[in-house]
Amino acid sequence: MSSPKFDRPPPEITIAKLSFPAPRVLLVTISRPKALNAIDIAGSWELASLFDWFDQEPPLWVAIVTGEGRTFSAGADLKAWNAEIGSGGFREMPPSGFGGLSRRTGKKPVIAAVNGIAYGGGFEMTVNCDLVIASATAKFCFPEVKRGVAPFAGAMPRLVRTIGKQRAMELMLTGRVLPAQEAKEWALVNVVCPEGRDVVDEALEWAKVIAENSPDSVIVTRQGINWGWEGVGADEGTRISNSLWHHKLMAGDNIKEGLKAFVEKRNPKWTDSKL
Repeated sequence: MSSPKFDRPPPEITIAKLSFPAPRVLLVTISRPKALNAIDIAGSWELASLFDWFDQEPPLWVAIVTGEGRTFSAGADLKAWNAEIGSGGFREMPPSGFGGLSRRTGKKPVIAAVNGIAYGGGFEMTVNCDLVIASATAKFCFPEVKRGVAPFAGAMPRLVRTIGKQRAMELMLTGRVLPAQEAKEWALVNVVCPEGRDVVDEALEWAKVIAENSPDSVIVTRQGINWGWEGVGADEGTRISNSLWHHKLMAGDNIKEGLKAFVEKRNPKWTDSKL
């Protein structure tokens, strides 16, 4: 599929390849296969700028992130990290975290298509994605304790909200490998693809389903869910969501189109979100 027309061109990045496999969908393929798609600090800043751009481009409604080759991401580029620490020139991560995703709040949904191992920072990225689709051979691991470091990129507090304290402790204190099916049983993965099914193809089908819905509603609903996940109480989260989004949603074109289409018994024709 050809690239849609954007208000601004995507930022130039070297860490990943960009494509547009379906209307309204951005596919980001981390492309350092010889390094098992390890990401250095510069790569995280590149991806942060990319996902910021994605949020601001109306024609794009959903993103998918995957890895080239047999790995999603082996995490931080420890060779680069070691060199930076040794030279005293260590650079901090972007506010949105490792790979521009591990601490991202953002506006639009991002689906992780985990095609192989997701270790360290790679795992931290998936913990904060909105949906996780995994290949049958995908594996997840926090090996930081075996390297004298810690998963600082946002997963420590987020993981416990998803799988509970004891399971989070088990993963992070032992560094054991979690197979895809067990990750699904622990609610860290939405779908495990059967053998022979391409994980990106599966993720793309989910992206298309999301993109069939009102982009305004998707943005507002995603934000409301995240308020709860970040630890805000139900009443407070509802109050914040209503104060930020209710008027904008009600004043938009898509709610009018959705209600009119229902009355006229036809499929709605959504327009790009202005939220």
